[in-house]
Amino acid sequence: MSELVAELASGERRPLARLLTRIENGDAALRPQLQELFGAGRGAHVVGITGPPGSGKSTLVNALIGEWRRRGRRVGILAVDPSSPYTRGAILGDRIRMMEHAADRDVFMRSMASRGELGGLAATTWIAAAALDAAGYDPVLIETVGAGQSEVEIARLAETTVVVEVPEMGDEVQAIKAGLLEVADIVAVNKGDRPGADRAARQLRAMMSTAGGRVERTPPKIMVTTATSGDGVAELADAVEAHREQARSPVAARGRAANQVRRALADLAATRAREHPAWDQTVQEVADRELDPFTAAERLMEGVG
Repeated sequence: MSELVAELASGERRPLARLLTRIENGDAALRPQLQELFGAGRGAHVVGITGPPGSGKSTLVNALIGEWRRRGRRVGILAVDPSSPYTRGAILGDRIRMMEHAADRDVFMRSMASRGELGGLAATTWIAAAALDAAGYDPVLIETVGAGQSEVEIARLAETTVVVEVPEMGDEVQAIKAGLLEVADIVAVNKGDRPGADRAARQLRAMMSTAGGRVERTPPKIMVTTATSGDGVAELADAVEAHREQARSPVAARGRAANQVRRALADLAATRAREHPAWDQTVQEVADRELDPFTAAERLMEGVG
Protein backbone atom coordinates (compact mmCIF):
# COMPACT_ATOMS: atom_id res chain seq x y z
CA MET A 1 0.00 0.00 0.00
CA SER A 2 1.43 3.37 -1.03
CA GLU A 3 1.74 6.25 1.40
CA LEU A 4 -1.07 8.03 -0.42
CA VAL A 5 -3.57 5.19 -0.02
CA ALA A 6 -2.43 4.48 3.54
CA GLU A 7 -3.11 8.08 4.52
CA LEU A 8 -6.60 7.91 3.02
CA ALA A 9 -7.34 4.61 4.76
CA SER A 10 -6.32 6.11 8.10
CA GLY A 11 -9.41 8.31 8.11
CA GLU A 12 -7.41 11.51 8.62
CA ARG A 13 -9.06 14.47 6.90
CA ARG A 14 -5.99 16.58 6.17
CA PRO A 15 -4.33 14.13 3.72
CA LEU A 16 -7.65 13.82 1.87
CA ALA A 17 -8.00 17.61 1.65
CA ARG A 18 -4.45 17.92 0.28
CA LEU A 19 -5.11 15.17 -2.26
CA LEU A 20 -8.31 16.84 -3.47
CA THR A 21 -6.43 20.10 -3.98
CA ARG A 22 -3.86 18.29 -6.11
CA ILE A 23 -6.64 16.60 -8.08
CA GLU A 24 -8.41 19.91 -8.74
CA ASN A 25 -5.14 21.53 -9.84
CA GLY A 26 -4.47 18.72 -12.31
CA ASP A 27 -1.21 17.62 -10.69
CA ALA A 28 0.41 15.40 -13.34
CA ALA A 29 2.47 13.65 -10.65
CA LEU A 30 -0.72 11.95 -9.47
CA ARG A 31 -1.34 10.10 -12.72
CA PRO A 32 0.87 7.07 -11.91
CA GLN A 33 -1.04 6.67 -8.64
CA LEU A 34 -4.55 6.80 -10.09
CA GLN A 35 -4.70 3.06 -10.67
CA GLU A 36 -3.95 2.38 -7.02
CA LEU A 37 -6.39 5.09 -5.95
CA PHE A 38 -9.22 3.49 -7.91
CA GLY A 39 -8.21 0.03 -6.71
CA ALA A 40 -8.45 1.22 -3.11
CA GLY A 41 -12.15 2.05 -3.48
CA ARG A 42 -14.47 0.49 -0.92
CA GLY A 43 -17.61 0.47 -3.01
CA ALA A 44 -19.14 3.81 -2.03
CA HIS A 45 -22.55 4.59 -3.49
CA VAL A 46 -22.07 7.66 -5.71
CA VAL A 47 -25.27 9.72 -5.70
CA GLY A 48 -25.82 12.74 -7.94
CA ILE A 49 -28.12 15.57 -6.86
CA THR A 50 -29.08 17.88 -9.71
CA GLY A 51 -31.85 20.22 -10.73
CA PRO A 52 -32.55 23.83 -11.68
CA PRO A 53 -31.37 26.77 -9.56
CA GLY A 54 -33.66 27.54 -6.66
CA SER A 55 -35.02 24.01 -6.33
CA GLY A 56 -33.40 23.58 -2.91
CA LYS A 57 -30.65 21.12 -3.82
CA SER A 58 -28.20 22.25 -1.13
CA THR A 59 -30.87 22.28 1.58
CA LEU A 60 -32.00 18.81 0.52
CA VAL A 61 -28.40 17.53 0.55
CA ASN A 62 -28.04 18.96 4.05
CA ALA A 63 -31.15 17.07 5.17
CA LEU A 64 -29.91 13.84 3.55
CA ILE A 65 -26.57 14.19 5.36
CA GLY A 66 -28.42 14.35 8.66
CA GLU A 67 -30.51 11.31 7.78
CA TRP A 68 -27.52 9.18 6.77
CA ARG A 69 -25.58 10.25 9.86
CA ARG A 70 -28.49 9.07 12.01
CA ARG A 71 -28.02 5.73 10.27
CA GLY A 72 -24.35 5.69 11.23
CA ARG A 73 -22.96 6.39 7.77
CA ARG A 74 -19.87 8.46 6.94
CA VAL A 75 -20.91 10.91 4.23
CA GLY A 76 -18.76 12.62 1.61
CA ILE A 77 -20.03 15.62 -0.36
CA LEU A 78 -18.69 17.27 -3.50
CA ALA A 79 -20.56 20.53 -4.17
CA VAL A 80 -19.79 21.95 -7.62
CA ASP A 81 -20.22 25.71 -7.96
CA PRO A 82 -20.29 27.74 -11.20
CA SER A 83 -17.11 29.55 -12.19
CA SER A 84 -16.68 33.00 -13.68
CA PRO A 85 -16.14 32.77 -17.45
CA TYR A 86 -13.52 35.49 -17.11
CA THR A 87 -11.51 34.74 -13.97
CA ARG A 88 -12.50 31.04 -13.61
CA GLY A 89 -13.01 31.78 -9.92
CA ALA A 90 -16.05 30.70 -7.92
CA ILE A 91 -17.81 31.75 -4.72
CA LEU A 92 -18.00 28.11 -3.51
CA GLY A 93 -21.10 28.93 -1.50
CA ASP A 94 -23.16 25.74 -1.78
CA ARG A 95 -21.81 24.30 1.44
CA ILE A 96 -22.95 27.36 3.45
CA ARG A 97 -26.32 25.60 3.73
CA MET A 98 -24.57 22.51 5.14
CA MET A 99 -22.53 24.21 7.86
CA GLU A 100 -24.40 22.47 10.68
CA HIS A 101 -22.38 19.36 9.77
CA ALA A 102 -19.03 21.15 9.49
CA ALA A 103 -17.82 19.96 12.91
CA ASP A 104 -18.82 16.34 12.30
CA ARG A 105 -15.66 14.27 11.72
CA ASP A 106 -17.68 11.71 9.76
CA VAL A 107 -18.86 14.26 7.21
CA PHE A 108 -16.42 15.58 4.60
CA MET A 109 -17.57 18.50 2.45
CA ARG A 110 -15.61 19.84 -0.48
CA SER A 111 -16.62 22.65 -2.82
CA MET A 112 -15.29 22.47 -6.36
CA ALA A 113 -15.31 25.15 -9.04
CA SER A 114 -16.64 24.01 -12.41
CA ARG A 115 -13.75 25.94 -14.06
CA GLY A 116 -15.63 26.42 -17.29
CA GLU A 117 -16.74 22.81 -17.70
CA LEU A 118 -20.22 22.21 -19.10
CA GLY A 119 -22.75 19.72 -17.76
CA GLY A 120 -22.73 20.85 -14.13
CA LEU A 121 -19.52 19.14 -13.02
CA ALA A 122 -15.82 19.94 -12.84
CA ALA A 123 -13.40 17.98 -15.02
CA THR A 124 -11.89 16.24 -12.00
CA THR A 125 -15.11 15.46 -10.10
CA TRP A 126 -14.92 11.77 -10.94
CA ILE A 127 -11.38 11.46 -9.55
CA ALA A 128 -12.37 13.38 -6.40
CA ALA A 129 -15.28 10.97 -5.89
CA ALA A 130 -12.84 8.05 -6.12
CA ALA A 131 -10.68 9.68 -3.44
CA LEU A 132 -13.65 10.02 -1.08
CA ASP A 133 -14.51 6.38 -1.73
CA ALA A 134 -10.96 5.29 -0.89
CA ALA A 135 -11.16 7.35 2.31
CA GLY A 136 -14.16 5.35 3.47
CA TYR A 137 -17.06 7.74 2.87
CA ASP A 138 -20.29 6.09 1.77
CA PRO A 139 -22.42 7.48 0.26
CA VAL A 140 -20.60 10.11 -1.78
CA LEU A 141 -23.02 12.89 -2.75
CA ILE A 142 -22.28 15.11 -5.75
CA GLU A 143 -24.32 18.30 -6.02
CA THR A 144 -24.12 19.83 -9.49
CA VAL A 145 -24.05 23.49 -10.49
CA GLY A 146 -27.77 23.73 -11.27
CA ALA A 147 -27.67 24.87 -14.86
CA GLY A 148 -31.02 23.53 -16.03
CA GLN A 149 -32.23 21.11 -18.66
CA SER A 150 -28.85 20.37 -20.26
CA GLU A 151 -27.09 19.47 -17.01
CA VAL A 152 -26.93 15.72 -17.66
CA GLU A 153 -23.24 14.91 -17.23
CA ILE A 154 -23.91 13.72 -13.68
CA ALA A 155 -25.81 10.67 -15.00
CA ARG A 156 -22.58 9.44 -16.62
CA LEU A 157 -20.77 9.53 -13.28
CA ALA A 158 -23.31 8.82 -10.54
CA GLU A 159 -24.79 5.42 -9.84
CA THR A 160 -28.04 7.02 -8.70
CA THR A 161 -29.19 10.40 -10.01
CA VAL A 162 -31.74 12.43 -8.03
CA VAL A 163 -33.33 15.30 -9.95
CA VAL A 164 -34.81 17.97 -7.69
CA GLU A 165 -37.84 19.85 -8.98
CA VAL A 166 -40.25 22.34 -7.43
CA PRO A 167 -44.04 22.74 -7.77
CA GLU A 168 -43.67 25.95 -9.82
CA MET A 169 -41.70 24.17 -12.55
CA GLY A 170 -43.85 25.49 -15.38
CA ASP A 171 -46.17 23.82 -17.85
CA GLU A 172 -46.18 20.14 -18.71
CA VAL A 173 -44.25 20.57 -21.95
CA GLN A 174 -41.48 22.39 -20.09
CA ALA A 175 -41.33 19.69 -17.43
CA ILE A 176 -41.05 16.76 -19.82
CA LYS A 177 -38.47 18.24 -22.21
CA ALA A 178 -35.75 15.73 -23.09
CA GLY A 179 -32.70 16.18 -20.93
CA LEU A 180 -32.67 16.61 -17.20
CA LEU A 181 -35.71 14.54 -16.26
CA GLU A 182 -34.68 11.72 -18.57
CA VAL A 183 -31.49 11.10 -16.58
CA ALA A 184 -33.37 10.83 -13.29
CA ASP A 185 -33.49 7.62 -11.32
CA ILE A 186 -35.47 9.46 -8.65
CA VAL A 187 -37.32 12.78 -8.92
CA ALA A 188 -37.79 14.71 -5.69
CA VAL A 189 -40.48 17.39 -5.90
CA ASN A 190 -39.01 19.57 -3.17
CA LYS A 191 -40.68 22.35 -1.20
CA GLY A 192 -43.63 20.02 -0.74
CA ASP A 193 -45.28 22.44 1.68
CA ARG A 194 -46.08 24.74 -1.20
CA PRO A 195 -49.46 24.59 -2.96
CA GLY A 196 -49.49 22.26 -5.95
CA ALA A 197 -46.67 19.95 -4.84
CA ASP A 198 -48.78 16.78 -4.79
CA ARG A 199 -50.41 17.73 -8.08
CA ALA A 200 -46.98 18.31 -9.67
CA ALA A 201 -45.85 14.88 -8.46
CA ARG A 202 -48.95 13.24 -9.93
CA GLN A 203 -48.42 14.97 -13.27
CA LEU A 204 -44.80 13.88 -13.36
CA ARG A 205 -45.73 10.26 -12.58
CA ALA A 206 -48.27 10.26 -15.38
CA MET A 207 -45.94 11.86 -17.89
CA MET A 208 -42.85 9.83 -17.05
CA SER A 209 -44.74 6.54 -17.17
CA THR A 210 -45.74 7.20 -20.78
CA ALA A 211 -42.76 9.20 -22.06
CA GLY A 212 -40.40 6.24 -22.15
CA GLY A 213 -37.12 8.10 -21.75
CA ARG A 214 -33.94 6.16 -22.37
CA VAL A 215 -34.14 2.72 -23.96
CA GLU A 216 -34.73 -0.18 -21.53
CA ARG A 217 -35.09 2.19 -18.62
CA THR A 218 -37.87 2.10 -16.06
CA PRO A 219 -39.59 5.39 -15.16
CA PRO A 220 -38.04 7.20 -12.19
CA LYS A 221 -39.58 7.10 -8.74
CA ILE A 222 -41.40 10.38 -8.04
CA MET A 223 -41.35 11.62 -4.44
CA VAL A 224 -42.37 14.74 -2.51
CA THR A 225 -39.95 16.24 0.01
CA THR A 226 -39.70 19.34 2.16
CA ALA A 227 -36.03 19.72 2.99
CA THR A 228 -36.53 22.52 5.52
CA SER A 229 -38.79 20.41 7.74
CA GLY A 230 -37.38 17.00 6.88
CA ASP A 231 -40.67 15.66 5.52
CA GLY A 232 -40.04 12.88 3.00
CA VAL A 233 -36.25 12.94 3.50
CA ALA A 234 -36.04 9.51 5.18
CA GLU A 235 -38.18 8.05 2.40
CA LEU A 236 -35.89 9.65 -0.19
CA ALA A 237 -32.83 8.13 1.51
CA ASP A 238 -34.60 4.74 1.48
CA ALA A 239 -35.31 5.10 -2.26
CA VAL A 240 -31.67 5.95 -2.97
CA GLU A 241 -30.54 2.89 -0.99
CA ALA A 242 -33.05 0.68 -2.81
CA HIS A 243 -31.70 1.83 -6.17
CA ARG A 244 -28.13 0.91 -5.22
CA GLU A 245 -28.33 -2.74 -6.32
CA GLN A 246 -30.05 -1.89 -9.60
CA ALA A 247 -27.36 0.74 -10.31
CA ARG A 248 -24.65 -1.90 -9.97
CA SER A 249 -25.88 -4.28 -12.62
CA PRO A 250 -23.13 -5.33 -15.06
CA VAL A 251 -24.70 -3.32 -17.88
CA ALA A 252 -24.96 -0.12 -15.80
CA ALA A 253 -21.44 -0.49 -14.41
CA ARG A 254 -19.99 -1.03 -17.88
CA GLY A 255 -21.81 2.04 -19.19
CA ARG A 256 -20.34 4.26 -16.46
CA ALA A 257 -16.88 2.80 -17.07
CA ALA A 258 -17.16 3.52 -20.80
CA ASN A 259 -18.14 7.13 -20.07
CA GLN A 260 -15.19 7.57 -17.71
CA VAL A 261 -12.80 6.20 -20.33
CA ARG A 262 -14.26 8.50 -23.00
CA ARG A 263 -13.86 11.49 -20.70
CA ALA A 264 -10.28 10.57 -19.81
CA LEU A 265 -9.48 9.97 -23.47
CA ALA A 266 -10.88 13.36 -24.49
CA ASP A 267 -8.95 15.16 -21.73
CA LEU A 268 -5.72 13.35 -22.57
CA ALA A 269 -6.06 13.97 -26.31
CA ALA A 270 -6.78 17.68 -25.73
CA THR A 271 -3.76 18.04 -23.45
CA ARG A 272 -1.42 16.33 -25.89
CA ALA A 273 -2.81 18.24 -28.86
CA ARG A 274 -1.99 21.52 -27.11
CA GLU A 275 1.58 20.28 -26.79
CA HIS A 276 1.82 19.68 -30.55
CA PRO A 277 4.49 21.87 -32.20
CA ALA A 278 1.94 23.08 -34.75
CA TRP A 279 -0.70 24.09 -32.17
CA ASP A 280 -0.27 27.87 -32.41
CA GLN A 281 0.00 27.85 -36.18
CA THR A 282 -3.02 25.58 -36.58
CA VAL A 283 -5.19 27.70 -34.28
CA GLN A 284 -4.19 30.82 -36.17
CA GLU A 285 -5.09 29.19 -39.49
CA VAL A 286 -8.53 28.39 -38.15
CA ALA A 287 -8.89 31.97 -36.92
CA ASP A 288 -7.92 33.19 -40.39
CA ARG A 289 -10.41 30.74 -41.96
CA GLU A 290 -7.64 29.06 -43.88
CA LEU A 291 -8.43 25.78 -42.15
CA ASP A 292 -11.62 24.25 -40.79
CA PRO A 293 -11.70 22.98 -37.18
CA PHE A 294 -12.11 19.32 -38.18
CA THR A 295 -9.06 19.33 -40.44
CA ALA A 296 -7.18 21.18 -37.72
CA ALA A 297 -8.10 18.53 -35.17
CA GLU A 298 -6.98 15.76 -37.52
CA ARG A 299 -3.62 17.48 -38.01
CA LEU A 300 -3.10 17.87 -34.27
CA MET A 301 -4.19 14.29 -33.56
CA GLU A 302 -1.31 13.07 -35.68
CA GLY A 303 0.94 14.11 -32.83
CA VAL A 304 -1.10 12.34 -30.17
CA GLY A 305 0.50 9.00 -29.35
